[in-house]
Amino acid sequence: MAVLETAQPHLLRTPSQQPVNLPNSITLTRIASVPLLIWALSPRFPWQGVHGEQEIVASTIFILASVTDGLDGYLARHRGQITTLGMLLDPLADKLMVTAAFILLVAYNPQVMKPWIAVLVIGREFLVSGLRSIASSEGFTIQASDLGKLKTVVQIVAIVAVTLNHRWDTWFLGWFPISVRLIAVTATYWMAILSIISAADYFVGFWNKVDHVSDRRRRASVLSRKRKRIVLPEVAARSEDRTPVSHPGVSGVSRL
Repeated sequence: MAVLETAQPHLLRTPSQQPVNLPNSITLTRIASVPLLIWALSPRFPWQGVHGEQEIVASTIFILASVTDGLDGYLARHRGQITTLGMLLDPLADKLMVTAAFILLVAYNPQVMKPWIAVLVIGREFLVSGLRSIASSEGFTIQASDLGKLKTVVQIVAIVAVTLNHRWDTWFLGWFPISVRLIAVTATYWMAILSIISAADYFVGFWNKVDHVSDRRRRASVLSRKRKRIVLPEVAARSEDRTPVSHPGVSGVSRL
């Protein structure tokens, strides 16, 4: 249950009555960050220098947007503010952010982010969304697997590293070198592999659920047909018992 912070009764509103609550507001900020990311990775970005201002700004926007992806769901569950609007906006915001990031990076750093990788990851996102929509219409849900969560983490690392690799190949922390390009390439291909595996995992989970639901429906249909077969003879027997018996010798009511 949400905690109401005001003590005035006429201002109290339950979470279900609020058109846009805190989790939904956070989701809306993630949607609003998509044009900011596009602007930050575009050639028209005003701060393009040798110090990597453009790459740092774009990476910061994406990291903050990724943090809100987990924050809005956590708040919605713990504050009891899960709404239909939130269930609609949350996956929409995720797809917009991921699709925009990969399309932009194909043009921004094509040496690392290949077009086929972007198509693979974006296609996987829409495949999972389609499976979840079908599952919802059938009356069950597909929970996010550990593989899907791992893929999300690797995806965040890949996008940030590919963005930074546009300016730097190596960072030096004192005397210790960190290969930004190696991290970008490794994370990108691991993300592609995990996208395929997690998509197959989602499909197997979806198929098992659908098969289970279909099996229940078949059993219910068989039981329904059996009940009809039992009920029909009983109804026929009762109708026969209630049918009046006519005697040939009696033509009607005797008259005196």
